[in-house]
Amino acid sequence: MKTANGPSCVLVQMSVSKAPPSHSHFPSGGGPSSHLTLPPPSSSSTSPSPSSASPPSAPPPPSPVKISMQEHFAINVCPGPILPIPNLSDFFPRYHAFPTTPPPPREKPVARPRETDRERDEDRQMDGEEREGMDSDDDDTYLGTLEFSLLFDQENNCLHCTIHKAKGLKAMDSNGLADPYVKLHLLPGASKANKLRTKTLKNTLNPVWNETLIYHGITAADMTTKTLRLCVCDMDRLGRNEFIGEVRVALKKLKEGESKRYNMGLERIAQRGRILVSLCYIMEKTCLVVGIIRCAHLAAMDSNGYSDPFVKIVLQPDMGKKSKYKTSVKKKTLNPEFNEEFIYEVPHDQLAKKTLEISVWDYDLGMSNDFIGGVELGINAKGERLKHWFECLKYKGKKVEYWHTLTQQGAPSSD
Repeated sequence: MKTANGPSCVLVQMSVSKAPPSHSHFPSGGGPSSHLTLPPPSSSSTSPSPSSASPPSAPPPPSPVKISMQEHFAINVCPGPILPIPNLSDFFPRYHAFPTTPPPPREKPVARPRETDRERDEDRQMDGEEREGMDSDDDDTYLGTLEFSLLFDQENNCLHCTIHKAKGLKAMDSNGLADPYVKLHLLPGASKANKLRTKTLKNTLNPVWNETLIYHGITAADMTTKTLRLCVCDMDRLGRNEFIGEVRVALKKLKEGESKRYNMGLERIAQRGRILVSLCYIMEKTCLVVGIIRCAHLAAMDSNGYSDPFVKIVLQPDMGKKSKYKTSVKKKTLNPEFNEEFIYEVPHDQLAKKTLEISVWDYDLGMSNDFIGGVELGINAKGERLKHWFECLKYKGKKVEYWHTLTQQGAPSSD
């Protein structure tokens, strides 16, 4: 095979060394030829047949037949009609012709103004709340339901609260049961007369009380501003009582003389507010410095819609008077600024075994103080509370600040 007249054509020559037999089907009048050439296409001219009388010593060379490269491959691969050779792109339909439509231009990010220190604190505070909510094992736990009825008697200035029953309470004791009771509290308000409670029922998760508690001296004006908090707790004689869950009802929705029945799901964490705490361990002085910076959005505990908050801190296990401190009282505010620091002399290796209890209270002159909320920091804490404690132990000499959401932790055992 030779290439002639460029790469698009080839010369094909075929020869037969042995003559065909005498009974060959060649046309009469012409003898067999010692050379055979490939029949040319119909459009090509045919080469003349050699004469039988020609000398056998030097047969003339056959005329070259020109065929295209496409015809050559078609003849050798599959006889039949010549089909176009497929393109590579036919086997990959996901590829498309170019150029394509250009993508839309990217929008330039809008430059954000620089944040102030307070804005950064607030952002960190909200992020901390979300992470704490995700880390908490109580948010997705079914705590049970509470069924009760309310009746406002305007003529006698009384609010009748009938506690019917609870169902499916969360088990709080080692036997898989609980010793539940219900505590009622009118908010805002700090008087002991605002706190009522039912009897305690032993070893049950489905208690039935059918007990009516009455608030006296409730006016129509009180009904427009008061909220009734119903808290379900577990009685524990060996330690302090445990919080199970609570519900709140705005009394302004209750019509005079109408007995309204409720069946509500218990919630674990109520809105109590937040506290900003700083921790710093100083190796040179072997002491822990606790900073109570400020609180935000505290629950109103007084009838004027405010509270008189102060903060207690206790390092457990109890080390006597040296383990208990409290801040000054801030009058008539739900967002107090304290900026006070307290020092605990404790070796660093013992700090990992300690728990710092922080609780926020409403001060009341001449009566018991109202618990607003608390938080515990230590090795047994979870989420942001554990992270705060861990960073204090790890980064010695560095002040670490965190926002924490106030919960029922730190509530007094006496009810």
